[in-house]
Amino acid sequence: MRHGKKVNHLGRTDSHRKAMLGNMATSLILHKRITTTLAKAKALRVYVEPIITKSKSDTTHSRRIVFSYLQDKDAVSILFREIAEKVANRPGGYTRIIKMENRLGDNAEMALIELVDYNTVYGTDTAKTEKKSTRRRGGSGKAKADAPAAKAAPVAEVVEVAPVVEDVHVEEAPVAEAEVVTPAEEIETPTASAENEENAEKGE
Repeated sequence: MRHGKKVNHLGRTDSHRKAMLGNMATSLILHKRITTTLAKAKALRVYVEPIITKSKSDTTHSRRIVFSYLQDKDAVSILFREIAEKVANRPGGYTRIIKMENRLGDNAEMALIELVDYNTVYGTDTAKTEKKSTRRRGGSGKAKADAPAAKAAPVAEVVEVAPVVEDVHVEEAPVAEAEVVTPAEEIETPTASAENEENAEKGE
């Protein structure tokens, strides 16, 4: 029975467990995600989230308390400068645990623990789910309504092109007739003038 067993000691002494969790918390802050066993990831989540909450108030007292847990100056500076800004509006739940395949050697349950605000993959997944939700609300009806409009557009374009072709043919017809008539008139006019000149000479 596990009555009153609120803390998983992970098969270690208290000093060993605290040192291990402090090192894991430092690695999580520096690298933003680490892979470990599922039991250690759950224990680390309970250990590191109060530390991240403490980093929201950037005071000397808060920095000293956080340093007593992490024992790493670089991790403390990154926590208070970068991470605290990203989690400023988040009321807890700073980490995410993702289960992975069991370890080959001893078949231990493995997990990936990461800071929520430093993962870009889940942001794209949320965008995809939003698109799916809009399709369920009636996107198919919109697609059907848009389909006739898309088909009607090419028909309108064809109708606009047809009159342009007819106008070109109509303009060519008079031009061709004028070209044929003009030479005939030019030919008849000189012949008539020549006959008049001959008659005038005979009359004289």
